[in-house]
Amino acid sequence: MKKWGLVLALVFAVVVGLYLFFNPAKNAAPPAGETPSNSLAAAQNNAAIETPTAPASQTESSTASTLQPDIAARAGMAALPPTGTAEKIPPAIVLENISHAIRQYGAMFGGNPVGTNPEITAALNGNNPKQINFIKPEAGMRINGNGELVDAWGTPLFFHQLSGSETEIHSAGPDKIMWTADDLVAR
Repeated sequence: MKKWGLVLALVFAVVVGLYLFFNPAKNAAPPAGETPSNSLAAAQNNAAIETPTAPASQTESSTASTLQPDIAARAGMAALPPTGTAEKIPPAIVLENISHAIRQYGAMFGGNPVGTNPEITAALNGNNPKQINFIKPEAGMRINGNGELVDAWGTPLFFHQLSGSETEIHSAGPDKIMWTADDLVAR
């Protein structure tokens, strides 16, 4: 009897976890006074970063210069790209958001999108059987003029297909040169 109780508890935990993971209410506006987390991946990694707000008297450029070091320090990052709404999300979190979009695509279609960066970007951007757009600019995901997903510094990402269900995403990092020590990687 104890064995069945444990099995039922485990099944319940999985069902609740899946509900919370796929719950569309997570994209709804938060109640007044609360700040939304930057991404589900950030919450999963306990790395959600709240962006502090500056007094209205400060200009956007002075606010940005004040916020970037704070965000970079809390995210363990050396440098951040130029500021703007989506650019305030740390680059590692943006990669996690892209990785999450790829996993969502894989769950919906039975396998991750494959091919070159433009082919994967097109599939994630609605060129798929159900015409679903998995790319969310508010999550820091950006597409350049060549139809490629780019990192926070504007360099095209490199997608390494490990299997049909696992993709590794490489960002060149602040130096914009792939395969150096400052590169960021997400799965």
